Amino acid sequence: MECTYYVEEKDKAGELPLSISVHTQEAFGAVTMACAHIHDYIEILYALSGEYEILLNNMVYYFGTGDMVLINSNEIHNITSLSEGLNKYIVIKFEPEILYTTTQSVFEMKYVMPFILNESTHQKIFKKEEIEASVIPDIIKGIHKEYMDRHYGYELAVRANIFNLFLFILRRWNAQNVDLNINPDMNKDMARRLQTVFDYVENNYQNDITSLDMASICNLSYSYFSRAFKKIMKKNFKEYLNYVRISKAEKLLSTSELNITEIALAVGFSSSSYFIRQFKQFKGISPKQFRSKYMKI
Repeated sequence: MECTYYVEEKDKAGELPLSISVHTQEAFGAVTMACAHIHDYIEILYALSGEYEILLNNMVYYFGTGDMVLINSNEIHNITSLSEGLNKYIVIKFEPEILYTTTQSVFEMKYVMPFILNESTHQKIFKKEEIEASVIPDIIKGIHKEYMDRHYGYELAVRANIFNLFLFILRRWNAQNVDLNINPDMNKDMARRLQTVFDYVENNYQNDITSLDMASICNLSYSYFSRAFKKIMKKNFKEYLNYVRISKAEKLLSTSELNITEIALAVGFSSSSYFIRQFKQFKGISPKQFRSKYMKI
């Protein structure tokens, strides 16, 4: 498979049907299974056979038969099979919003945030030895079967299985005292206000945005908004805005042939030098190094 630039993946209609997509990916021998790409969806892989290397957000991981991979929203990744014979894995992709769009959802926004921030450092690979005796393999296979068979009510069954899968993961990590930076003090009102901020930044990141602006749209005082935002997000608003801009720059570094200065200005940075400093701070490498890592020269 020839890969040059990675792409922001969309289905033929421009969005996933039902906010969920399930299929199997397979190939024989050592080949590129998936060129480097990025999307807003959370993605789960479950290896049915074979051995693989995945470059995930600048880190190389390995997984094989019986292992599960958890890919955050907006994490750049590509996958290469390493073994001879049949390499096959289940792919489950879904919009993060299905986990928290209704007030009756088993999830709340604070539990989902670790999976929508692509800087999260939670566990990416769940090895066979860790999950084979758990409910995870049956849940994943159940999601695949429901989606393929499409019997009456299958959408509800798929969503319920996704809820159960993430609930299992979160409870497992909680029992192991894994710190996911989930803030127990974020109530529904603050989650709603933060979602307003996230939506505004998503649509206006290329413009000049300040904490004062965000406090105003949240109907909060500047000081209260600033304290609450930093307490919940573990970063101040300016740092969050730069994080979003860097995430947008990642896409442009790969999906376009714009130069570094053009990309810096396109995502809202005032100069290329400041953009490069911020990119190195967030990603540990320069924009040029990042681009070369995901494209064939």
